[in-house]
Amino acid sequence: MVPAATTPHLVEPVIPELYSPSRIFTWHELQGMALDGILLPLYGKSYASPGVAVTHRLRARAAALTVPERIRTKVVAGRLTAAWIYGCAKPPEHLSLLVDAKHRISSLRGTTPCSLHEVRLGQLDVVSLGGMLVSSPLRTAADIALHVEKDRALPALRRLLNRKELGIRLRLLILAVEASPRVPHKKRALATLSRLADEDAT
Repeated sequence: MVPAATTPHLVEPVIPELYSPSRIFTWHELQGMALDGILLPLYGKSYASPGVAVTHRLRARAAALTVPERIRTKVVAGRLTAAWIYGCAKPPEHLSLLVDAKHRISSLRGTTPCSLHEVRLGQLDVVSLGGMLVSSPLRTAADIALHVEKDRALPALRRLLNRKELGIRLRLLILAVEASPRVPHKKRALATLSRLADEDAT
């Protein structure tokens, strides 16, 4: 049995490179600065200065600011949302948020435009970035293989595997998917990963 996930300690960071509506600037002022080229849209109502490196932490913070504070510690950015945070997918139209089975998913519905997925999370499945809980790179890749259709999964998986700093190895990813409990699309996921293995071999 996988032990229940221990939620990493969430710290609400101040990231000076990120601009969002506050007492200093309203959203309309930020939009005006973006139109003038002073700021660049990042995600939601968040903006970054031109020339600033857009990091995992910066994207995670922008995502966190779209999630109501009262539920922020109960949800985990996952699947293609996590892949975007890691710089391996396009910005999501709606956040894909994982909810550990110990939380009631019904109490979180209607809080923000997002897709909620009730899952079981292990101790190593979650990291904290920029004040947002995010699925680990390996868990992200496994979830994409299992739950995202092949046409969208393959490009994200290739990018995740090519980012050496994320530490994902294809063989380890295949083992993680094989070890997952019986879920729909598991055979399809293994076929997708087999295709990636064939690409590596050529």
